[in-house]
Amino acid sequence: MLRSILHCDMNNFYASVECMLDPALKKYPIAVCGSVEERHGIVLAKNYKAKAFDVKTGDAVWQAKQKCKDLVVVPPHYEEYIKYSKLARSVYERYTDQVEPYGMDECWLDISGTESLFGSPEKVANEIRETMKFELGLTISVGVSFNKIFAKLGSDMKKPDAVTVIPKDTFKEKIWGLPAADLLGVGRATQRVLDSYCIRTIGDLANTDPEFLRRRLGKNGVVLWNYANGNDLSLVAKKDFVSPIKSVGHGITTVADLEKPEQVWPVFLELTQDIGHKLRVHGLSAEGVAIHIRDNTLNTRQWQTKIALPTQSPMIIAKTAFQLFEKRYGWNNPIRSVTVQAINLVPQDTPRQIDMFMDAAKQDKLERMEKCVEEIRRRFGKDSIRNGVLCQNLRLPPKKAEITMPTGMVG
Repeated sequence: MLRSILHCDMNNFYASVECMLDPALKKYPIAVCGSVEERHGIVLAKNYKAKAFDVKTGDAVWQAKQKCKDLVVVPPHYEEYIKYSKLARSVYERYTDQVEPYGMDECWLDISGTESLFGSPEKVANEIRETMKFELGLTISVGVSFNKIFAKLGSDMKKPDAVTVIPKDTFKEKIWGLPAADLLGVGRATQRVLDSYCIRTIGDLANTDPEFLRRRLGKNGVVLWNYANGNDLSLVAKKDFVSPIKSVGHGITTVADLEKPEQVWPVFLELTQDIGHKLRVHGLSAEGVAIHIRDNTLNTRQWQTKIALPTQSPMIIAKTAFQLFEKRYGWNNPIRSVTVQAINLVPQDTPRQIDMFMDAAKQDKLERMEKCVEEIRRRFGKDSIRNGVLCQNLRLPPKKAEITMPTGMVG
């Protein structure tokens, strides 16, 4: 049976919600930006009036204001974005229980076999679009196609407040002339490789020997070839599906640059307090750690390594991360932000292979002690007991209330 897949993308989502909260903003070019004081001062989202001045997501606030002198900068209100994201999904779920989020503002819907109930897929797409405007005051673009990849491509083709259909029998004429970079999965690095071989359009990609793509891009090359040829059989997950947690991470932008190792170590330890807590909540242990280091030129480097024994210990994860950092970071520039991830996750009761060189007893003792610390924090507050090194000035911004994202990601 030919599938009917929709991809719904809320237009300029953050900026649109801000205009809902304060309708007076609608007549101005606006940008939702992080805190300049806490050095998150970049554009997170913008409306179409700001876009007309070439304001781009990722611009520094000062760059955006140079482009648009009348730009109104507003802080993000994540609780409101989550609220409207959930309201949007409640609209989608009137048509199907197969609603798969892709970030906070996008969803795939599989409405296959519902024509007798709701009409054609295009009719459903337009009905959802009008409902979103009437009930939530938000516009969406909807792509309609026979697979997820082309449905997403369709939602990107016409914005705002539009429906684009990519039929199976005419998709080549409709999309093969588009840039290859428009296809989901073609990032900047992949695009550079494709450009070097004059593979510039989706049609060029579709007509390239898949074995050649495999040699140049690995498995992803063959995946992209299949996408370009309409061969995407991936399913839309059901609304209550929870994807397995693959990593648990935490990152921070410091209020001042870190210039020496002794300033970096307590930041690692602070980040891993949160990571260890989340691992325990989800009953997981980490067999590896990854770090992402961004310097003050905004260049980001990342590395990962294994942990000797699966662990939930903040101290062990922090020490492993810091050892990796000292081994790999060359200190060409001061550091602006740090992210630590616990990776290669396994259930906490997974049997451990121990050899004579591993001090498993010492690790068990440390983890029992940290569980006691966790219980004290649960009863008396997060800051009731802390490592001594974390009582100094860590160059960290003030803590904010934690927000649970609606995508099933832990971070």
